[in-house]
Amino acid sequence: MPLSRSISILALTLALGTLPALAQTTPATETPIAAPFTEAQRHAIEAIIKDYLVKNPDVLQEAIAEGEKRQLETQRLAQAAALKESQAALLSSPHDVIAGNPAGDVTMVEFFDYNCGYCRKALADVQALIKSDPKLRVVIKDFPVLGPESLEASQIALAAKQQLKGDKLFEFHQKLLESKGRVNAAKALQVAKEMGLDTAKLQKDAQGPEVKAALTENRGLGDKLGLSGTPAFIIGDEIIPGAVGVEPIRKTISDVRQCGHASC
Repeated sequence: MPLSRSISILALTLALGTLPALAQTTPATETPIAAPFTEAQRHAIEAIIKDYLVKNPDVLQEAIAEGEKRQLETQRLAQAAALKESQAALLSSPHDVIAGNPAGDVTMVEFFDYNCGYCRKALADVQALIKSDPKLRVVIKDFPVLGPESLEASQIALAAKQQLKGDKLFEFHQKLLESKGRVNAAKALQVAKEMGLDTAKLQKDAQGPEVKAALTENRGLGDKLGLSGTPAFIIGDEIIPGAVGVEPIRKTISDVRQCGHASC
């Protein structure tokens, strides 16, 4: 039985006088004025509700399911609004690493952490998508949520942007993400040295205003979009959490290309 019907039953019970009257009227206005429940009335109402729910537990399950459904819808609408408001920062920030075709017709944004195992797994998916889709533009956003070592690695990686460009910058990103063990500043500097970067300048730049601005912007975006972990992919008007594999992402890219939305 629906919850609304159970409430109707309770209201009918009250109206028939099973419980004492709950309202009174003033002679001058004839406007009902709610009277406070007495202790006896409260106990009676609680007993009716408890008895009904015990006999009809499916009502409570329906109410919980409806509450969860409404909460998810509220979150979806909030994310959709946040995505719309954040397009410039998501797609055109000067702080980001760009991979694939810089002039591609569809952009995929990835929020990642260098110490995220699922991000390392998803790297192969990103590489495969770039290789198979010459029109795909990929935006890489550092989102270090897994502790101080992740933050150190992102600081060095973002500083590398001042010495590397284009494919070389994405190569640095891949090498660092493919590193064994925990990734920290020392590991990032090792990769940088192997690629011929000026590590003294890199360490200085890692503490500079540009890197700080990039991390602040990415954290703000993550909070605004309600991202709870990494990786998180954004394509068109959809947020795809987790390492879901190549095909679901490829399908979303195709739909965005076809109709402008993540699902046609």
